[in-house]
Amino acid sequence: MKIGLYFGSFNPIHTGHLIIASFFANNTLLEQVWFVISPQNPSKTSTPLLNEHHRKHLIDVSIEGEKKLKTSNVEFKLPKPSYTIDTLTYLSEKYPQHQFSIIMGSDSFSNIKRWKNHEVLLKNYPLYIYERPGFRITGTPAANITILQAPLLEISSTHIREMVHLKKSIRYLVPDPVKEEIERQQYYR
Repeated sequence: MKIGLYFGSFNPIHTGHLIIASFFANNTLLEQVWFVISPQNPSKTSTPLLNEHHRKHLIDVSIEGEKKLKTSNVEFKLPKPSYTIDTLTYLSEKYPQHQFSIIMGSDSFSNIKRWKNHEVLLKNYPLYIYERPGFRITGTPAANITILQAPLLEISSTHIREMVHLKKSIRYLVPDPVKEEIERQQYYR
């Protein structure tokens, strides 16, 4: 099976994340898209994170009933911080029947040369990249790269956390089940 891995903190998951995942699941040869929750992103060590199990639950309730979207807690078991190449190596060994690809924004791709073992990653794993404003991709390295114009929303998890903290509505920024769970559990207060 061809699986696209969409890595992130998802702190919390929002409508923009879901639109990207759905777009790639329905407009490429990918058969599934897995949200890979990063317990600790090596490039974002200063951001306070909701417990990874709570973040996973928020994703689970947001994609309930979706056949092509899944949640992965694989990085919960791996050493921290999580490095994409280590996760891909682990998944490729555990699930040799699957072909894994990475879904990322062009902003992340612009920093890929700073990633651990980026040469191995580019050589061995296809990349699906959605262009973000201000981060055009020119002169790509020798790699299996597909660039798509996915629908984008200017929504950030940081903004959502600030809205919750200020007791303002986050309706329409996150799916209703996520909003309800954040309110019920008083996350980000």
